[in-house]
Amino acid sequence: MTLNTDLPIQFSRTHRLQWEEAQQKNVILYPEGMVELNQSSAEILKLCDGTRNLAQIVNELEQKFSTSGLTNDINAFLEIALQNGWITQH
Repeated sequence: MTLNTDLPIQFSRTHRLQWEEAQQKNVILYPEGMVELNQSSAEILKLCDGTRNLAQIVNELEQKFSTSGLTNDINAFLEIALQNGWITQH
């Protein structure tokens, strides 16, 4: 399964992204367990709401953090997220 950069990206409905006070970080919760996220990963996944494609997510994050050149890193993370079932595309 490969990320289609033109299609909107949505966080999986079978997972939940939330702040976990005990770990002091964002996590992905799912029936089999929990995945702790670093800040960058959480910021990317927060934008996966089914309305944005890769370019739009990259653009928003580059503006938010006043940087450029994030496309490859964000794409690589989203490929992993797709393979793990954390995101979907329709």
